[in-house]
Amino acid sequence: MPKELRDEDVVHVGDEVYAVSGSNTNWVIVKEGDSCVLVDSGYPGDHDAVLMSLGMLGLRPESVAAVLVTHAHNDHIGAAERLRTAHGVPVLMHEEEVPHARRDFLHQVSIGQVLAQAWRPGVLPWAVHALRSGGTEHVPVAEPLAFPAPGPLDLPGSPAPVHTPGHTRGHCAYHLPGSGIPISGDALVTGHPTSKVTGPQLLPDMFHTDRAAALAALTTLEGIDADVVVPGHGPVHHGSAKEAAGQAHERAER
Repeated sequence: MPKELRDEDVVHVGDEVYAVSGSNTNWVIVKEGDSCVLVDSGYPGDHDAVLMSLGMLGLRPESVAAVLVTHAHNDHIGAAERLRTAHGVPVLMHEEEVPHARRDFLHQVSIGQVLAQAWRPGVLPWAVHALRSGGTEHVPVAEPLAFPAPGPLDLPGSPAPVHTPGHTRGHCAYHLPGSGIPISGDALVTGHPTSKVTGPQLLPDMFHTDRAAALAALTTLEGIDADVVVPGHGPVHHGSAKEAAGQAHERAER
């Protein structure tokens, strides 16, 4: 079942940046006055938790200037379409992720791939949780928008998209220049129920559209000057982005 948020699930990362731990996945709220940007939005079953996390920070759904999508897997766009239709919130992403969000196609781990890995510790409990949270629901974004121009976006926190393909073709991290914090999405995570290790890493191979490209994307993240990294899964990493990406690369090549 989707989890109910507790105070400790909303972590103040720096400036007005908050990482929220949902149902085995994270989203990020970047505040600026009485407005904010929401980066990702959990599973479909996390919709109420997303609204609760906004309320815990004194925000309403109408306060959301935009939802920024790292990638269009169900555990990251679960509440996006409901926010768009109910509250007029635009949903933005890299141009290569737009058709994926519309569900012109779906590049997401299949039930068959999961069953083939079911012998691995953690895979079946994760799969059951994902199903209960809406991991296989049809949740397209009807009107996804590509970034209007290169460079930082004219939104709270001035987030700068960083194209990090591999997990999906249009996967994007977001760098917050004011705080220096990168939001890495699934290009770099620090834990996952299907992984036996903790700390900076790539997700297991079955989750990536192109593993070689996912490895190369770590080099892009290494170039960001930051002392904190907010991943799509797992706890916030307190340490340099270069160190985190290098550690993930090293683990992936073992």
